[in-house]
Amino acid sequence: MIIVTTTHSVEGRAIVEYRGVVAGEAVIGANVFRDMFAAIRDFVGGRSGAYEKVLKSARDAALDDMIAEAMAVGADAIVGVDLDYETAGKSGSMLIAVASGTAVKLR
Repeated sequence: MIIVTTTHSVEGRAIVEYRGVVAGEAVIGANVFRDMFAAIRDFVGGRSGAYEKVLKSARDAALDDMIAEAMAVGADAIVGVDLDYETAGKSGSMLIAVASGTAVKLR
């Protein structure tokens, strides 16, 4: 199993080799019904479960892709992981999630 961390080291383990930057991206569309219910939620207040599910799905897909890339280069861990989110498309209808970090070999 590969270690994934936002820190720049893995406690108790030494980094012996850097395998390079790895990244995963996910672009997910939000549909009109989710937008309509989110607008209602904005009006009455509270959390938008529909959008939270989309965010989680995009984050998980981006992390999975990043991990697959790290495994392909023989890494034991990914350090310095960063997650970024953006919107794109007409009216911000697409959510982009990007996960990136440095693939490393550990002792």
